[in-house]
Amino acid sequence: MSESSCKFSDRSPSVLLVDDDVDLVALLRDYLASDGFAVTVAHEGESALRRFAAQPPDIAVVDVMMPGFSGIEVLRRIRARSSMPVLMLTARGDDESRILGLELGADDYVAKPCTPRELSARLRAILRRTQARSSAPDSVRVGELALYSAQRRITWGERDLQLTNAEFNLLELLIQNAGQVVSKTLLSEQGLGRPFQRYDRSIDVHLSSIRHKLPRLSDGRPRIQAVLRKGYQLLTD
Repeated sequence: MSESSCKFSDRSPSVLLVDDDVDLVALLRDYLASDGFAVTVAHEGESALRRFAAQPPDIAVVDVMMPGFSGIEVLRRIRARSSMPVLMLTARGDDESRILGLELGADDYVAKPCTPRELSARLRAILRRTQARSSAPDSVRVGELALYSAQRRITWGERDLQLTNAEFNLLELLIQNAGQVVSKTLLSEQGLGRPFQRYDRSIDVHLSSIRHKLPRLSDGRPRIQAVLRKGYQLLTD
């Protein structure tokens, strides 16, 4: 593993790579393996789900367009059983599949064609954000919301919120800055691990999902408000 690679509990992070393009998979597999990943591959959805069930990886890369089970169906079935990070490969300009994937709980996407280096960097950015940040159970409370960063848990009252990894990262930032406006640039860079792009709707889709998982304010408004041309704000009662 190179010095720029992130440490993952003293072992190589495992990735399940799912795409029906055999040549592309071979290229990505070889690069990821040389960059310190333990790579398992599948060329269609059913075999991908079997590999996932037999030995869940740390992260999966799933192409949207595949014969048999589509990548969207693979994502749907993974999400029914696990919050494991999933990165989707989408055709450039395929906004409909991209948004559907995010709504179903994908952590991020990469538009094809992509370079192996870009994919590796994106995977490591996601994995860095899924690791516990310290061994101490530090916590932040905002009313009934409680954030436990080290455990990667957010609760409402006594109930754990069921969040994807991307949703956790974004809500964590809003809780840490409760009552303040957090810019989309900061949310993208620190929450999703990539530069903000003006027409990227990923943050909006993720935050829309989070809104539905949080009780509303006493006056009926959602707890997360969009602030025009500035970003998002977590409101408190």
